[in-house]
Amino acid sequence: MINREMIRIKLVQVLYSYLQKGVYNPDVAEKELLLSLDKAYDLYNYMLLLMVEVGRMSVRMLEMRQARSKKLKDGVKWSRKFVDNRFIIQLESNRQLRDYCAEQCLSWADQEDFVRNLYNKVEESECYKTYMASETSSYEEDREIWRLIYRQLICNNDELASLLEDFNVYWNDDKFIIDTFVLKTINRFTEESTAAEPLMPEYKSDTDRDFATKLLHRAIVGQEYLFGLISSSTQGWDFKRIALMDRIILLLGLAEITSFPNIPLSVSINEYVDIAKMYSTPKSDKYVNATLDAIAKRLIEEGKLVKDSLTVK
Repeated sequence: MINREMIRIKLVQVLYSYLQKGVYNPDVAEKELLLSLDKAYDLYNYMLLLMVEVGRMSVRMLEMRQARSKKLKDGVKWSRKFVDNRFIIQLESNRQLRDYCAEQCLSWADQEDFVRNLYNKVEESECYKTYMASETSSYEEDREIWRLIYRQLICNNDELASLLEDFNVYWNDDKFIIDTFVLKTINRFTEESTAAEPLMPEYKSDTDRDFATKLLHRAIVGQEYLFGLISSSTQGWDFKRIALMDRIILLLGLAEITSFPNIPLSVSINEYVDIAKMYSTPKSDKYVNATLDAIAKRLIEEGKLVKDSLTVK
C-alpha cells in the first residue's frame, strides 16, 4: 500500500524535522521515518474501520427505531436494506482488519458522537436515499453505496480532518493518498469474498522499504556534497537564503537522482516538483524543476552521472 509517492512525502517531513532540531543522528531519523510509515498504515485500517463503525451505528439506530415503533404500536416497518448490506458485513468480518485493529488498539469507541453525526449525514445523502428506494438488491449495489459514502462524506470531511490531526500530526497529509487505497480496497471486494479476503499489505513492494531507508541515509550522509551542488548552481544567490523546505526537497531530489539507477531522471524531478507545489512557496516548483534539471545536466556533461547506470564519480 505504501508507495514511493508517500515515501517521498514522509522523507520530506522527517528531514524537515531532523534539520530543524539539529540533532544529526541518521538512526534516529530512520526510526522516525519507519514509525511515520507504520502510522500511515494505521490510518488505512482506521478508515476501513470507520466504515464498519458507521455500519454498526446503523444497526443501533434501526434497533432503537424498531423498539420505539413497537412501544408506540405505530405499525411502521423499518427497512433492513442498509444494515444487511453485504459489503459492510464482509468488511466487518474481515480477519485481517479485525486482527490489525486489535493489535494496534485502533478503535472509534471514544468517538461515538462523530460516528453518529456521520451516519446522520449518510441518511441525509442523495446516494443513500436512492439506494434505499431501489427495489433491486445486488451485491454490486451494496458495494457501490459504500464507495459513494466514502467518496462523498469521508474523503473531504472537515470534522474528520480536525479529529485526525489531534490523533497524529501527519495524518491529514497522509489521508489524500490513503483515501485512494481505501477506495481501491472497496473495489477489490466481490460477492465471493470471505473473512480471509486480503487487504492491502503495508508496503506495495519489499523494495520500497529499502528505497525509503537508503534514500534517507543517502540524503543525510551525502548532505555536504549535495548541498554543495545546490549552492554552486545558485549563481550568486546566498545558499542560506533558500527556504529550508526548498533545500530539503532539492536535497532529496539530488539524493534520488544520484543513487537509484532504475528511476528515470524525469520521474525523480517531476515527483519533487509536485512535492514543492504541495509544501513550499508558489514559485518553488519552478525553482526546484530548473535547479534539479540544471544540476543533473551538468553532472551528465562532467561524466559524474551516467543515466541507466546512474553512477556518481
